[in-house]
Amino acid sequence: MYNIKIRKWIGIAVLCFIVASCKVPAIPIVKENKVLPVAFNDSTASSQDSSNMIVTPWRDFFSDHYLSSLIDTALKNNQELMITLQEIEIAKSEVRFKQGQLLPTVEARIGSGVEKVGRYTSQGAGDASTDIAPGKKFPDPLMNYEAALTGNWEIDIWGKLHDQKKAAIARYLSTIEGKNFVLTNLVAEVANSYYELLALDNQLDVVQETIKLQKSALEVIQAQKEAARSTELAVQKFKAEMLNSQSLAYEIKQDIQETENRVNLLLGRFAQKIPRDKNSFLTMISPAVHSGIPSQLLANRADIRKAELDLAAAKLDVKVARAEFYPSFNISATLGLEAFKPSYFVKMPESMLYSLAGELAMPLINKNGIKAEFSKASALQLQAMYNYQQTILSAYAEVSNHLSKISNLQKSYDLKSQQVDALTKSNDISNDLFKSARVDYFEVLMTQRDALEAKLELIKTKKDQLNTVANTYRDLGGGWK
Repeated sequence: MYNIKIRKWIGIAVLCFIVASCKVPAIPIVKENKVLPVAFNDSTASSQDSSNMIVTPWRDFFSDHYLSSLIDTALKNNQELMITLQEIEIAKSEVRFKQGQLLPTVEARIGSGVEKVGRYTSQGAGDASTDIAPGKKFPDPLMNYEAALTGNWEIDIWGKLHDQKKAAIARYLSTIEGKNFVLTNLVAEVANSYYELLALDNQLDVVQETIKLQKSALEVIQAQKEAARSTELAVQKFKAEMLNSQSLAYEIKQDIQETENRVNLLLGRFAQKIPRDKNSFLTMISPAVHSGIPSQLLANRADIRKAELDLAAAKLDVKVARAEFYPSFNISATLGLEAFKPSYFVKMPESMLYSLAGELAMPLINKNGIKAEFSKASALQLQAMYNYQQTILSAYAEVSNHLSKISNLQKSYDLKSQQVDALTKSNDISNDLFKSARVDYFEVLMTQRDALEAKLELIKTKKDQLNTVANTYRDLGGGWK
């Protein structure tokens, strides 16, 4: 009869399990697209060279020793990088926590208490009529002393805990790739700010040289006015142009100060002068650009690898959320000593206590919370997939844009160099002609203004060239190794 009841309850449990299992949602299939074009743009489609400049360490890629020293300092002291390193430690602790959930938990428990029950109760009446030892009644009140070990263990029959651990490992690896992405951006940002400083230094030199020429021209026009060969209008025009250049010089000085502060912030230190050599700026030769093939971005870009690991973790989260629909199996055990007097602890086996229990539990009614968690995990999985695809698309577009920009900037720089040469000669000629009163002052002013703007634009184009090469190196995945 007893066995029949057991089989009956087992049958009921199995039936409930089958019914519940029929309502478990399927895991949504998410398949990301890893197919990239064969080339970054039409100009590189014909020559698919797999050589990639990111194999060059940043110390060799950036040959300026002042810049290398700044990058080295930034990699040691940058605060954003330090924050990212702590994120790695946090993720590592999460892995250890998930690993611990796979193992039984054991706790030591020591305690004491006192119990006083009413005499006219079933327990009180029973205690009063029972001898705790021959000739000794139950103490009233009754003390209780206990020392025991308690263990609990969830058997991972559905792989839920293992999947949680795998997801934690994926996120840990993701934080490492996040650190590499910060390194890549940090190297490029220091380089870009350094090149901006050099450009501002050269622009300031050009403006100051122009101010000298304008002062000389102003002296000439003042002398011509005194000789009645010119007018006050010409004097004021030259003076206004010189004042405008002086104002521009102060604007550039402010830009230099702010850029130096930005570099110091990247280096994790307070404001100080940034050592640099401004004299070789216009003659700097950019490193050769070898972009490789687009598919190499999947392995070389830290942000793409990070997004891929985040997607892997999100997929595991869906499996974990689905496993919540199934029963969980727990084993609990207790082993220890218990007595109403400490001296009775040594009386074995009378003072010994132990228990062993297994529990199978599963949700049957009101699964809204579990369904919501599964729906959330599924949505996060799709979000991670879209983020992965977006990261790949952005990486490809960034490299393609920069490769095109490098080519166009080189052509623009060559033309601007010719423009500067022509305007410099025109400036010299106009000054000579003006001194001999063979051209109007307005022509001199316009020639000086055009020459200044052209020289400033030439410097800016050179800065854009160097920045674009540095950004291409970054966007291909270089700088973190």
